[in-house]
Amino acid sequence: MDFAFDERTEELRKSLLEFMEEHVHPAEETAERQRAAQDDPWRPVPVLRELQAEARRRGLWNLFLPDSRYGAGLTNLQYAPLAEITGRSPQLAPSALNCSAPDTGNMEVLAMFGNEEQRRRWLEPLLNAEIRSAFAMTEPEVASSDATNIETRIERQGDEYVINGRKFYISGAMNPECAVFIVMGKTDPEGADIRRQQSMVLVPRDTPGVTVRRAMKVFGFEDHWHGGHPEVLFENVRVPVGNLIGEEGGGFAIAQARLGPGRIHHCMRLIGMAERAIELMCRRAVSRTAFGRPLAEQGQVRAWIADARVAVEQLRLLVLKTAWLMDTVGNRGAHTEIQAIKIAVPRTVVGILDTAVQLYGAAGVSQDTPLAELYASARTLRLADGPDEVHQRSLARRELKRHTAARS
Repeated sequence: MDFAFDERTEELRKSLLEFMEEHVHPAEETAERQRAAQDDPWRPVPVLRELQAEARRRGLWNLFLPDSRYGAGLTNLQYAPLAEITGRSPQLAPSALNCSAPDTGNMEVLAMFGNEEQRRRWLEPLLNAEIRSAFAMTEPEVASSDATNIETRIERQGDEYVINGRKFYISGAMNPECAVFIVMGKTDPEGADIRRQQSMVLVPRDTPGVTVRRAMKVFGFEDHWHGGHPEVLFENVRVPVGNLIGEEGGGFAIAQARLGPGRIHHCMRLIGMAERAIELMCRRAVSRTAFGRPLAEQGQVRAWIADARVAVEQLRLLVLKTAWLMDTVGNRGAHTEIQAIKIAVPRTVVGILDTAVQLYGAAGVSQDTPLAELYASARTLRLADGPDEVHQRSLARRELKRHTAARS
């Protein structure tokens, strides 16, 4: 990458690239062996602890948090190229730096909206990677891409909230170190403003009535690396009213605040995945022979590699522009661009990964390359943080509104 970032970002990029080359990539095979040898596949592997200790020693810790009281104090534009680098090893690198979802979004919520006691009890141990967390919003019975559909109820009874609902694809909740859920539900289901019906509450995992039922698979993978994506039941779960995050009715706004930076993180990591795919494609092309000559000499293969390079450079520029706008005019001012990257990046990276799989043939869908897991992850992100069609709908509405206003 030839961009001239500021001095601090360049120093962090250099340090992170060295960390990836010297520690993360060599640890990938070790992590696989350790995972296979464990009785509990959801438990973090020992080598991850070693990577975390080394990352902290190098000052590569909590880089995603813009609040310097809790994290590195980087802007979105400064963090974006670092997130891209971690995307080259999505199973290990983000967790090694304590920059892995859903903890990142949850820490941001607690930093922005949590009270002093909530930060002391939950944010501090999350910042130190002593615990993990989960974000419980998606539900199986409704279209959760429209958060106003959420059916989980959070009813106040005296000094407690009583929670009832069924969630699924709750990332991280299979990890035995997951200690707390941020649960989104309705405190005012009949309220006139549908965007003021929802609230968020903190629910310790060991609260009576919380049941982690089963691990949901993603394209056949259980995703042990990220703590799975299980179905979770909340049945008459009681928590103190002090576990409310922010104010009653503020859940929708908090969710929107949580999603903005997360989309930058996801998209830049996806670009890192695409870069690794291109690297793997090139290695395959120069080492494999078919029909009497190396794949690298086949015109179709060269076109695939060229198109992938062009696409990645375009995507990176769009995401960096979005990060810059978020820093300078805020999430609202960058609304169109945030939606644009959420549409363009996962869709394009899925195409690059699909081409890489094609180039590898049978090996591309096997466990012998990272391509199948990368593909599953990238394809899932066309649904996570809102499906493509939701962002297309909103973006088009904003574009049409500008032209409608000009005609009137």
